[in-house]
Amino acid sequence: MGRVRKVLTRPLVIAVLVMSVGGAGFGLYWFQPWKLWQDKTVEEALPGVMETSAPPAVTPSDPAVTPSDPAVKPSAEPSEQRSAPGPQTLASGELISHEHATSGTVKLVRLADGSHVVRLENLDTSNGPDLRVWLTDAPVKEGRAGWHLFDDGKYVSLGKLKGNRGSQNYALPRDVDPSSYSSVSIWCDRFDVSFGAAQFARL
Repeated sequence: MGRVRKVLTRPLVIAVLVMSVGGAGFGLYWFQPWKLWQDKTVEEALPGVMETSAPPAVTPSDPAVTPSDPAVKPSAEPSEQRSAPGPQTLASGELISHEHATSGTVKLVRLADGSHVVRLENLDTSNGPDLRVWLTDAPVKEGRAGWHLFDDGKYVSLGKLKGNRGSQNYALPRDVDPSSYSSVSIWCDRFDVSFGAAQFARL
């Protein structure tokens, strides 16, 4: 009788071990806890902002030229010096912490070509699985009451978070009206929770 019990117990132990290992592997894949200790910094310049240096103007006082020199052209009057239109910040807000400590500035920027980007500046949050940048119409609330609001109403995913630190740009699709949205969330799509969010204040 004892031998029969031993024979029956061995397959059961093996099955439990296989299930335990499989469960642990799935848990590691799903939660990816190691990301909490892995930081990725991404630094992007704002599109359309370029540093340019104009060549020094030649004036008649230069000893190498004379006022009658045809190569010397009078500099343009201030009213004639028109700079190309640059990016314009339409709204901004400060990130607050939700499930994870989060800080930084979020800006809604209209570029010279009429397109829009959401810009994260000096972002600092935790890394995690399947993090996205969401443009939403939900209000931003502090504490646990604000963790799960952003998929209740209208939202647009602007793509995966490029890095949990740094300054980054996220383009809005051309058919999205930015005036219909009022906040941005760093959203964990796997667990339906906000890591941090910012409410826009129109400028």
